[in-house]
Amino acid sequence: KQWYQRRVRVTNNLRMADDRMTKRLAPKDQTLQEAYDVPANFLEIDVCNPETHGVANKRYTDYEVVLKTNLPIFRVQECSVRRRYSDFEWLRAELEKESKIIVPPLPGKAIKRLLPFRGDDGIFEEDFIEDRRQGIEGFINKIAGHPLAQNEKCLHMFLTEPMIDKNYVPGKVRTH
Repeated sequence: KQWYQRRVRVTNNLRMADDRMTKRLAPKDQTLQEAYDVPANFLEIDVCNPETHGVANKRYTDYEVVLKTNLPIFRVQECSVRRRYSDFEWLRAELEKESKIIVPPLPGKAIKRLLPFRGDDGIFEEDFIEDRRQGIEGFINKIAGHPLAQNEKCLHMFLTEPMIDKNYVPGKVRTH
């Protein structure tokens, strides 16, 4: 009986100690300014304004990629470049080769839409372009949001340089 009472007492003491250790912190009061201010760290990438260029079998669509951030790893806070789907494929391939992250897939190539004698405009249909835009926007935001990918030179070049130098030397970005 004594043994049981001692065990119950120890168990109750542990429970009380556990309750004290896991109490929630009291919420901090925020001013309206603080609530709606720019977050401490943010990274926004929009893929927008698709444009189709060229004629016949020389046609292609590119997209505006707009970067807005205050992360110190990026040397610019705002930037806009134009990229084709093949540029996104290049970035994906570079990250698979050079980084240690699992790279998400891109939206598919739409091989059927490239076949001749179709009754529509194939890969240049507005609905297809919008679906692809949404897919590559999701892709680039997943990649750029990954802390290890944020150190890769290829990602920085993709997001900030007007032209991609495919002969660049892969490596990590150094912070100032």
